[in-house]
Amino acid sequence: MRRLFHVLLLSALLLGKAPPLAAQTGPVEPPAAAEDAAGSLPADGAAEDGESAPAPPDRDADAPVPASDDPDAADTRASKVPLAEIRRYVAVYNAIKEAYVDPVDDRALMQSAIVGLLLDLDPHSAYLDRAQSESFEEQTSGAYDGIGVELLQQPDNTLKVIAPIDGTPAARAGVLAGDTIVAIDGRPIAQVEGMEPLRGASGSRVTITVVRAGQDKPFDLSMVRETIKVTSVRSRMLEPGYAYVRISTFQADTGTDFRHQVDQLQERAGGRLQGLVLDLRSNPGGLLTAAVQVADELLERGGIVSTRGRIAVSDSRFDATPGDRLHGAPVVVLMDAGSASAAEVLAGALRDNGRARLVGSRSFGKGSVQTVLPLDNGDSVKLTTARYYTPSGRSIQASGIVPDVELQPDPALMRPDAPASLGELSEAILPGHLQGEDEDGEGHRAGSALPGEQPIAAALAELKKLAAAAATAPATTH
Repeated sequence: MRRLFHVLLLSALLLGKAPPLAAQTGPVEPPAAAEDAAGSLPADGAAEDGESAPAPPDRDADAPVPASDDPDAADTRASKVPLAEIRRYVAVYNAIKEAYVDPVDDRALMQSAIVGLLLDLDPHSAYLDRAQSESFEEQTSGAYDGIGVELLQQPDNTLKVIAPIDGTPAARAGVLAGDTIVAIDGRPIAQVEGMEPLRGASGSRVTITVVRAGQDKPFDLSMVRETIKVTSVRSRMLEPGYAYVRISTFQADTGTDFRHQVDQLQERAGGRLQGLVLDLRSNPGGLLTAAVQVADELLERGGIVSTRGRIAVSDSRFDATPGDRLHGAPVVVLMDAGSASAAEVLAGALRDNGRARLVGSRSFGKGSVQTVLPLDNGDSVKLTTARYYTPSGRSIQASGIVPDVELQPDPALMRPDAPASLGELSEAILPGHLQGEDEDGEGHRAGSALPGEQPIAAALAELKKLAAAAATAPATTH
């Protein structure tokens, strides 16, 4: 409920006075259209009422348009837009309307302009049409028709694979984190509607053309779409007393599933585990609140994560509530370069509270929070509204988290047709990414993919060291 209220309040603040898209379909003529374009995000959700007056003829073209000239603008310095910029926009709009080789619909032109507002902000802000909005909601709920892969669209429209989701057609076909999809069903990405052709009826076939580091030429992977019912949590016993939990993504039911599976593992261990390996490799993130729920299950006290944005409603702090589900049993978190966003929140919270040892390679480094703001026509705006910080106050934006124990990829898997290094899979190399506080630090090097069972064995070895140390340590009272 708290999260829903946060989204609704933020939506009201950011979009409360926005006119419906249907009202923007008529011809644009100065100065009315120029002054409509001058509206900005209100600081407190209130807007001034009043008449909009045309600009005096002698106004300096470089002077900002005051908020008082726009009835929908708040009286803040941030709401002032240089008049010259407004005129330039209107001039380009009119030039397209009058001289483009084919007629251009007003709605399409305005839609393109709106999309363009978000295009160069950062790699994660985007305008989502109705179909994309529904697709986004389906993925967080854990059921949709497709191939099962987390993607990031790049400036050249190619699709970078953040991670395939466990047990999906993409994972079974051999799609790897770090791959770049350059064509779908033989058509270059530039000729298709972004990611949408990867969706389709369950049982239909799709072929993707992939570029992979270490491969000389692009190659095709064919797979059959299916209804992706993502099971985000899987578990098993590694050895008597030592359990393994794999979280592949964070969705609405991840926290509940994690709690139930940990309880089942403890029953199988006779009531209490000696230790847990928590596998977050190639976990692209998901719902922040789900990561917070998992952290809370493993922490007795302390901070989990805080977020800070430009407006107060974007600022939040999450703290643990009493009750460690593992009763203090040691935890090792396994991570790699495909561990991003909410996965990094969880890893950072457990390490900063001294609750877990991190094993693997440097994580992806996505330290920003996106809020989905619904519009009245069914579309949505996915907007970066805050950065998040670990309990120690550190931002991992574009720098990632360096594990306590670093592992190297299994040499036996370093064949041309096997997982390659993820040296090029990092927030820091994405065009237009938010600048990180530590991304240019000395010795900064992107992490690697750590596929296979060998990293799990290494994590178990570290876990046994922690368990042995805990067994010989003097008892303490909490």
